[in-house]
Amino acid sequence: MTKDHISTQKFLEELRRYQKGSVSRRHFLGVTGLGLATAVMSSAVPGLRPRKAYAELSGTVNFTTWPSYFAQENLDNFTKNTGVKINVAVFGSNEEMLAKLQAGSTGWDVFVPTNYAISTYKDLGLIEPLDLKRLPNYDPSTQEQRFTAEGSIDGVVYAVPKDWGTTGFVYNSKAMPQKPTSWKEFWDLVQNEATGRAMVHDYQLTTIGNALKYYGYSFNSNDEKELADAEKLLIASKPHLFGINSDYKPSLISGDAWMSVCWTGDAVQLQRDMPEMVYVLAKEGGEIWSDFYAIPKGAPNPDAAYALIDYLLTPAINAKEVEAHGYPSTDSRTNALVPKAMLENPVLYPAAELLAPLEFGAASTLTNPLRAEIMARFKSA
Repeated sequence: MTKDHISTQKFLEELRRYQKGSVSRRHFLGVTGLGLATAVMSSAVPGLRPRKAYAELSGTVNFTTWPSYFAQENLDNFTKNTGVKINVAVFGSNEEMLAKLQAGSTGWDVFVPTNYAISTYKDLGLIEPLDLKRLPNYDPSTQEQRFTAEGSIDGVVYAVPKDWGTTGFVYNSKAMPQKPTSWKEFWDLVQNEATGRAMVHDYQLTTIGNALKYYGYSFNSNDEKELADAEKLLIASKPHLFGINSDYKPSLISGDAWMSVCWTGDAVQLQRDMPEMVYVLAKEGGEIWSDFYAIPKGAPNPDAAYALIDYLLTPAINAKEVEAHGYPSTDSRTNALVPKAMLENPVLYPAAELLAPLEFGAASTLTNPLRAEIMARFKSA
């Protein structure tokens, strides 16, 4: 039995709906009669490139990521199209992720490490090399290379880029008349006008790193004297903090907290409903980062893991991710589909002079026992 002929206009309408993610792959192939011509269409419609058939997938995919970091609509549609349920777990730091993986038996299928952590996962044998043939929507030529390099080690790809961002701080301009522009001002406010109203991450890289910036040291410093200075500042600040939590948005929204160390996308999400929230990239510098999708060793459902990563890398799907979480994509194809207002948002795409002093996290900070001890003492003080 053959499909009835459809007009060119109808075909283009269905193609646009598919590219926007409004209809499923199955619907598009069925309506257009292209079920037997998928390979021919692959160059024009990346989402149709050959992969393990959705019908062959089953079970649950365990997805470990960061707070407020995905579009629920996309995950729901993946389940709708494949029948595979998605179990989302949220972590607040790469240290937590590393400790969990080292303990074994996580049951994770996909997780989202930050650039500086990938080499450690590889060295410890905790991460699988990726078979790029199973990720047809990943095109290295469309990626911004400064955000993707750390996913490859010795020519082997262990992780593919999700997005990138910066780490600054956010403050409520209605609650605070001050207009801080530096980490020195941030920490001074913590102990004075913003006492009891400020938050920092439960994450040694950013919390210790931004305490180091108070003194003008490198965000990645492992120097014992410089780390001792940072610890003194943290211990002195501890009684004045509202909380130590990487999921800080609820406290800012409720008004319990007025100021917090903050990631790009969280600032975008906050400003949607609270324009008074001001995001600051401190003049001393701080962190610039990129996050990746990766598959841990022993993932129980690798077929579904590859299918989920590939689905999320589809430009039209990825654009919905960006709109939902507010973190800029590394993929030029996705950026072409993101609303112009987002592309022009200085929180997502800061001016070059603000990016210049920022540092990518260093792998040595993740495994430095002194940093871990400082963070533990700070939290227990």
